[in-house]
Amino acid sequence: MTSKGNSQTPENIPRHVAIIMDGNGRWAKQRGLPRIAGHRAGTENLRNIIRASTEFGIEYLTLYAFSTENWSRPKAEVTGLMNILSDVIDREMAELNKEGARLMHIGHLDGLSKNLQDKVRHAIDLTRDNKGITIVLAFNYGGRDEIIHAFKHLLADDIKAEDVNAELISKYMFTRDIPDPDLVIRTSGEQRTSNFLTWQTVYSEWCFPKVYWPDFNKEELRKALLDYADRDRRFGGLEK
Repeated sequence: MTSKGNSQTPENIPRHVAIIMDGNGRWAKQRGLPRIAGHRAGTENLRNIIRASTEFGIEYLTLYAFSTENWSRPKAEVTGLMNILSDVIDREMAELNKEGARLMHIGHLDGLSKNLQDKVRHAIDLTRDNKGITIVLAFNYGGRDEIIHAFKHLLADDIKAEDVNAELISKYMFTRDIPDPDLVIRTSGEQRTSNFLTWQTVYSEWCFPKVYWPDFNKEELRKALLDYADRDRRFGGLEK
């Protein structure tokens, strides 16, 4: 790792970082605010982390924004989250496109309003050919649901049992066009995977900073990257 002023910059930057953006509700509760205020503060933090990720040289940034289980939350909170997503697309996509970022979506768009589905599809089409950081939005996404979805399509294609292997299954995942995450960060200190990228994270490194997502900044990301750089990834093999 190299030193830059009073801070360090890791040399071994992960190609793909995935983040479970946890702690919005508790951040709001600490301040006597409604939960939706925490979600909005967390959303406003996206631009900072996308910019920092670009500066560090991260190629893929996957953000767990809304899980298949989140539909069970109070209706007002779900509606608020949908409105926030819509506002973010309206406010941020032009600038992200200008900066060369590419947007992808994993999960299902069903359940979203037609207007919001159209906005997401338009943002994906708008940025499809960009060569900068790829932002993968996991919205209405669940790891088990993704595996079930993959197997349904695999069976529909009449794949023979003897032809099924990990490489083939990966081609049926939502993430078939992107590399598996090198590093997964879950903010707020909670140490659960929460049905996130179940298939893809078997050999990912995990980091659990205690800071809530709205307060997760460039310096916190740097710390996670420094931690990752000091680890020895063996992928099931022996230490070199």
